Amino acid sequence: MYAIIEESGSQRKVIQGEEILIDLHQEGAAALGSAIKFDKVLVVGDIGGTAKIGQPYVAGATVSAEVIDPMVMGDKLHIQKFQAKKTWQKKTGHRQRYTKVKVTAING
Repeated sequence: MYAIIEESGSQRKVIQGEEILIDLHQEGAAALGSAIKFDKVLVVGDIGGTAKIGQPYVAGATVSAEVIDPMVMGDKLHIQKFQAKKTWQKKTGHRQRYTKVKVTAING
C-alpha cells in the first residue's frame, strides 16, 4: 500500500515501512519513538491495484509515522556569489535540518 501526502508544502510518495526525511519537527525536540500523524493525504492505493484520489484530500485517510532520529543534518550547500570585473565575492554555506521518521501505517 502506498500514499501520496502533503508535508510542508510539498508532495511525496510514501510506502509502509519506508524511512523518510521530513522538515524539522518540533524544532528538533521530538521524542525518540513518538508518533506523527499526516492528515493531508492526496492519494491512497495498492501497488498494481486501484487508488482513491482525493479532491483535494482523501476523506478519513491518515498516514502514521514514528520518529527514528529527531534531528538529522542534510548535505552542505555552498553558495558562491561574485561580480565580474569587480573585486567583490561572497561565499556562504547552508545545512538543512530534518527529522527522520519511519512510516508505520497507512489508513484509508
